[in-house]
Amino acid sequence: MNQSRKPKTKWIKFILWACLLLAVVIGGMFIYLDAKTYEPSDAAKLAMESDAQVQVTQVKDGYKFEPVRADVLEPNVIFYPGGLVEPESYAPFARQLAGVGHRVYLAKMPLNLAIFGQNRAEAFLAEHQGESYIIGGHSLGGVFAARYAAEHGDKLAGVFFLASYADTAGSLEDLNLSALQITASQDGVLNQEAWAESKVNLPEDTLYISIEGGNHGQFGSYGRQKGDQVPTLNEEEQLEQVILAMEDWMQGLHP
Repeated sequence: MNQSRKPKTKWIKFILWACLLLAVVIGGMFIYLDAKTYEPSDAAKLAMESDAQVQVTQVKDGYKFEPVRADVLEPNVIFYPGGLVEPESYAPFARQLAGVGHRVYLAKMPLNLAIFGQNRAEAFLAEHQGESYIIGGHSLGGVFAARYAAEHGDKLAGVFFLASYADTAGSLEDLNLSALQITASQDGVLNQEAWAESKVNLPEDTLYISIEGGNHGQFGSYGRQKGDQVPTLNEEEQLEQVILAMEDWMQGLHP
């Protein structure tokens, strides 16, 4: 009687220890990712506040920035953050675009990694059906924005990349879309070889812009990123050039 119970007891102990080990591993992973995640700067936190010009609201899967005293200009903008960067870090970018009239969505990604939230755009597209949208992102975010666009090109008017590119799984080569590629001369994080090779995955209608003196981290507002180079522009100056490039490109998009 006792001997027949021993194997069962051993299996129960094994399962309990396995569950405990799994919990420790998962807990350790969360702690590690949290320690490696870039947080928004004070300026970015301030940009998250609504005022007389821009209304900021939390929506399903992210945040929405809308102009208060003007008609909303199309296209609406969907933005995927860089890897391990909190979405609020891109609030200055979203606020600036909303300030000139566009509705902007910042996606919140699981674990702050777009690899786990490629379809976040769905919730934003559902809010204003019939209006035009573009999608894009910074670094890893741009890669998965392109992957979403590759599968849902009929829902979008264009794709933009900030220090990012379209990989093979996100190839836009055969889609009737426009693309905008913005890079920076002092970017020490972007894999330049992969970026150059990925050009074959972009549509014929692609505009390339390089910001002289800008770096990788200043496409957001979260401080210096590991491996990045020292910029010769400040964050506000780099953002101004990004917004101007975005405006010029969006004006030429078809609905």
